[in-house]
Amino acid sequence: MPRVLLIEDDPSVREGVELGLRRRGHEVRAAATGEAGLAALAEFRPDLLLLDLMLPGMNGVQVCRQVRERSQLPIIMLTARGDDFDVVIGLEAGADDYIVKPARTEVIEARIRAVLRRLDDSGAGRPAIEVYGELTIDRIGLTVTKAGRPLPLAPSELKLLLHLSAAPEQVFSRQQLLEHVWDHSFHADARLVDACVARLRGKIEDEAGSPRYVQTLRGFGYRFGPL
Repeated sequence: MPRVLLIEDDPSVREGVELGLRRRGHEVRAAATGEAGLAALAEFRPDLLLLDLMLPGMNGVQVCRQVRERSQLPIIMLTARGDDFDVVIGLEAGADDYIVKPARTEVIEARIRAVLRRLDDSGAGRPAIEVYGELTIDRIGLTVTKAGRPLPLAPSELKLLLHLSAAPEQVFSRQQLLEHVWDHSFHADARLVDACVARLRGKIEDEAGSPRYVQTLRGFGYRFGPL
């Protein structure tokens, strides 16, 4: 089972999430502050980070940014305000998903599985390695390079790129992407898609404002190409 690092300052939430995940077989390390959580990263080497958005001292957004500077560790943010502006800031900082508290353990575990899930067969039948201009996508090795330089893509960014590029020029609505990339139902938040697209463009495009690869069709959604 995946090793989970939980950074949460509320003792009742921290203990409840930790106990629930342990009962389902996860190895869990918990920290009450962002500073303590960052210190535990190297020692514990988790498979995923559950990160509270509102932390004392170093907040969740700051922790997320520090983690993203050195790692593409999957990150799910925990927040008590699902419609809060801070959620968007957290997603822009590099979080792969978020969960609104309080949440049942089965919901948290389902999100963990979704974030860690390898891509399904959406690219089945396609070449293992595809080249689009300076961009090279290795579907077997799950790596992406641009002009020979490896690109550090977070899990959600890589899944989004693989899904879009598996069907060049096909337009996907935000809802379709939420279902196929994030495994979310119709209740999900389209901000997940928009924030991930913005981060992905910042890494693969020459000019994020004039995208060549991930293009927007206003009123419809996103597509890969035409190139």
